[in-house]
Amino acid sequence: MSTRSFPLEPVPLHVPDEVLDDLRRRLTMTKWPLDAGNDDGYYGVRRSYLQELVEYWAEDFDWRAAERAINAYEHYRVDVGGVPVHFMRKPGVGPNPVPLILSHGWPWTFWHWSKVIDRLADPAAFGGDPADAFDLIVPSLPGFGFSTPLANRPDMNFWKIADVWHELMTGVLGYERYAAGGCDVGALVAGQLGHKYADELYAIHIGSGLKLTFFNGDRAWDFSGGRPIPDGLPEEVHARVVALDKRFAVHLAAHVLDPSTLSYGLADSPVGMLAWMLERWANWSDNDGDVEKVFSKDDLLTHAMIYWAGNAIETSIRTYANNNRYPWTPSHDRWPVVEAPTGITLVGYENPPGVTTDEQRVQNFLDSDRAAWYNHVNVTAHDHGGHFIPWEIPDEWVEDLRRTFRGRR
Repeated sequence: MSTRSFPLEPVPLHVPDEVLDDLRRRLTMTKWPLDAGNDDGYYGVRRSYLQELVEYWAEDFDWRAAERAINAYEHYRVDVGGVPVHFMRKPGVGPNPVPLILSHGWPWTFWHWSKVIDRLADPAAFGGDPADAFDLIVPSLPGFGFSTPLANRPDMNFWKIADVWHELMTGVLGYERYAAGGCDVGALVAGQLGHKYADELYAIHIGSGLKLTFFNGDRAWDFSGGRPIPDGLPEEVHARVVALDKRFAVHLAAHVLDPSTLSYGLADSPVGMLAWMLERWANWSDNDGDVEKVFSKDDLLTHAMIYWAGNAIETSIRTYANNNRYPWTPSHDRWPVVEAPTGITLVGYENPPGVTTDEQRVQNFLDSDRAAWYNHVNVTAHDHGGHFIPWEIPDEWVEDLRRTFRGRR
């Protein structure tokens, strides 16, 4: 059991009643488009399901119950070099818990880590080894959720967030060494920590193995990089290429090229904001065409409320543009670029074209030009699970992460 005192006083989250009242008015006054001919979802989110979800949001969703569940954990707000940071904390239960900071992505929230926090903090309570315990620090990325308003730092991106996290962990919280994990953009944050601050990290565990230059270049907004689909591909591989492009292209282009224009509609309309995020939650999770197999209505609306209550949609999506506008540059020229020992979890729903087994997925990564970027020590693939890995396959994520850190504490 860690006996180290924590330097901050917790402050429970509370969304004011006037915010909830204003939200309900906006939901009930929604001006709906026709959405004719979209029963198959070809044109995007179907009005029939969205309207059902919005009616539930206005009439039946209990934010206060969700807030109580969130407040079962400690919450803190702190200014880190002019950047507002909210984070959730779960103290570790074990002989020597390692501090672990977990970084989410978009349209994630800090609450997407909620299914793994207790297991990572108190392994013995779930039949595990208390020697695997972590002290969990689970922030909202700057400009996301309750790490708002981001008025003084409109330039925040993934590698600048890594600097904020390092100052939070070492300067504000006083940890000499710590661990990092992340998925989506949060994997790039953790990767940058493992690049720039490797000597002060035990290791990192991420949900992808992208190069830190992923957002660099003139066509970072184009998921395909401007490359045409090669001729002569097997039909199923061609279809997979098209499906992956369609899954990620729209939000990537809009967020990199036009985030402020888009945000005027999304920040003013809770239905517009929900629709934009719902399309990603539905299409990026491994749900067999039914988003509620992964996210219940209450789950969807809890995550949406965190964005709405924090007025975070504009500053969260602008992060994409800033990843491109302020390109990543290395802090050193050594290889691997990410020197911290790195574990990687890969999931079946995101298998590249032509990859059908876990073994092929691992080999696909090892054979790629991404592998040399990382001091990878634990690469694991699972035949199921989608983009929201710790939410969709929490048991597998926890075991993968623990394996990365065993012998490195």
